[in-house]
Amino acid sequence: MDLFSRYVFRQAAGSFLLILLTLTAIVWLATALSRLELLTAQGQSAVLFLKMTLLALPNLFALIAPNAFLLACLTTLDRLNGDSELIAMTASGAPIWRFATPLVILAGLVAMIIVSVNFYFQPLSARLLRSYVTQVRTDLISQVLRPGQFSSPEKGLTFHIADRALNGDLEGLVVHDERDPAQTMTILAKRGRIVKAEGGAFLTMSDGHIQRFSADRAERDVQIVEFEQYVFDISQFGPKSKVEEIKPRARYLSELINPDPDDLYFKRFPGKFRSELHNRFATPLYPFAYALIAIALLGGVRTVRQNRWGSVITAFGCSVGIRVAGLAAMNMLTLSSWAVALVYGIPLTAIAVSAWIASRQFSNALWPDWSRALSTKIRIAFSTLSLPGLGGRASTGGAA
Repeated sequence: MDLFSRYVFRQAAGSFLLILLTLTAIVWLATALSRLELLTAQGQSAVLFLKMTLLALPNLFALIAPNAFLLACLTTLDRLNGDSELIAMTASGAPIWRFATPLVILAGLVAMIIVSVNFYFQPLSARLLRSYVTQVRTDLISQVLRPGQFSSPEKGLTFHIADRALNGDLEGLVVHDERDPAQTMTILAKRGRIVKAEGGAFLTMSDGHIQRFSADRAERDVQIVEFEQYVFDISQFGPKSKVEEIKPRARYLSELINPDPDDLYFKRFPGKFRSELHNRFATPLYPFAYALIAIALLGGVRTVRQNRWGSVITAFGCSVGIRVAGLAAMNMLTLSSWAVALVYGIPLTAIAVSAWIASRQFSNALWPDWSRALSTKIRIAFSTLSLPGLGGRASTGGAA
């Protein structure tokens, strides 16, 4: 790349990173807040909370990166045109591909990152997250000892805690045990703590008393025993873990290409495997489509009196439209294999049409009259699509 191309590349790359980090931080914060119950109600550690929320980043990146790149292209070209840099370069004889080359190179880098995420990091993070979710589900602390709830891990045994302190201590414990037909026992304690050891998990209670009474009607005297510390084995009462099926999103590429014929999930939903496989290959095409759509609609120079917002909104709308169409094709592929042509045809068609429109802006003399008239009508239609109240005049390309 020459000096100008490197300048455009730096402008677009800087905008892309800024938008990507901002959007990722916002979405990650919303995800973290939705999982805040792991700390407040389920008593999990802050380390596990961070691990589970950070493992969502690869999937978020695959969704946000193409959109961040689109916004970066639109803002970069709009700023170049607003600062008259496009006008100066066009007046000096620079072709439109002089502006498109750095954006296409950046689109290639974004596509390479998306490929690495789709093929390796996304299934890896999905499997790790699945293991942590299983760990939380099989943890008695999160499933049984919940503040303000009566829980019965098995018949005849009931737990209740009033609250959970910030350091993980349990406050206001009640344990009612009537599993022994000959004797009923109720334990009340001011404080408690879960202690995990190699032998299992133990509930250590402090400052409380035990109430025992016999089931024999002839001996209904209540025995009350105070204690400073009492240990209750709870490892045997945790919910049993169950084997969960691995969904296509958590499968590696080799598992999608050659799935196990005996896999129960594959037998029930073969279309989901097909859809996930082609989605990983088709998604990296969209950054190229976004770059060329931006060039086709914003690459032509405009004076300060001409409307640029109409083209910006049109480019954004067209990009969103092809992405929505691609997602619809992906859903259709789940039901029928013929939709694979749409999955790849939509982004490839957008790339071809956008490249053709962009090239026509600077090479009208190389095309016959009918082609020149058709491309002019398409550019006029795109340029005149603007929101009410934006004002300005449509441009057919070229500086005033």
